[in-house]
Amino acid sequence: MIRIGSRGSQLALWQANHIADLLRQQGHVVGIEVIKTTGDRMQEVTFAQVGSKGMFTLEIEEALAEGRVDLAVHSLKDLPTELPAQFTLAATPPRVDPRDVLVSKDFATFADLPAGSKVGTSSLRRRSQLRHLRPDLEFIEFRGNVDTRLRKLGEGQAAAIILAAAGLDRLEKTEWIRERLEPEVVCPAAGQGALGIETRKDDAVTMQAIAFLDDSATRFAVTAERTALAALGGGCQVPIGVHCRRISGELAENRPGFFEILGLVSDPEGNRILRGYATGDSAEELGHEVAGVLLNQGASQLFQGIGIH
Repeated sequence: MIRIGSRGSQLALWQANHIADLLRQQGHVVGIEVIKTTGDRMQEVTFAQVGSKGMFTLEIEEALAEGRVDLAVHSLKDLPTELPAQFTLAATPPRVDPRDVLVSKDFATFADLPAGSKVGTSSLRRRSQLRHLRPDLEFIEFRGNVDTRLRKLGEGQAAAIILAAAGLDRLEKTEWIRERLEPEVVCPAAGQGALGIETRKDDAVTMQAIAFLDDSATRFAVTAERTALAALGGGCQVPIGVHCRRISGELAENRPGFFEILGLVSDPEGNRILRGYATGDSAEELGHEVAGVLLNQGASQLFQGIGIH
């Protein structure tokens, strides 16, 4: 029996069941234990008030440490870059669409939103980038699971909301997606669109059982992104975007196996945005390089008042 620890949201359970099904196809017996996290219990307060570090992972890691579960399936963007010493990121399955999306009943693109429209998002990263593009819009706090946010949108509490493509695609709730925002427009969170499977470092049996789930291209990209995030000193609720992808097109012909990484840092209000770019074939070096570019531009000063420096 392999026991999976998961949050109880619809998306978290989809992810846990997805991994469970893949393990069952390999002949394993799998069970899922639902664990309520701090972030799940505090739905009515902002992420900034809760404090983001481990808010969706702490209680699951406690169950992992106690041996109540053998592995945890996380949305990788929710997993802190520094894991407790007894745990490891044992597998990163193939990533799906990492982009953010505009979800709306009435408007086809972000540019179409009339001045003064309310846009719902719980993410400081998204809000600061979008406010930089459209300071004439009103950005409002929008928490809750996917269904809750879609219901609020349907009730007219906002003209549009911004969500991760991955969650809507996985849950097949794409009917109101109007625009997929390219990373050059809104840079995603580190690890967005990827799952992270966490185990105890000393659990060789479980690590061997899930080794087939690890995707090398995804592992490279998210390692670069998480390295950059750690070097910048940020968590999932800091206005940092990092996206790494394999180089394509003409560049790929000259540099096979190379990846490119985009980095972005903003002040909370979106008044000033810094951008970085690097290419290479070492994930850790790429992450450190793009973080260095941003720090040299003054990234640390933009975080003042957020409480990470």
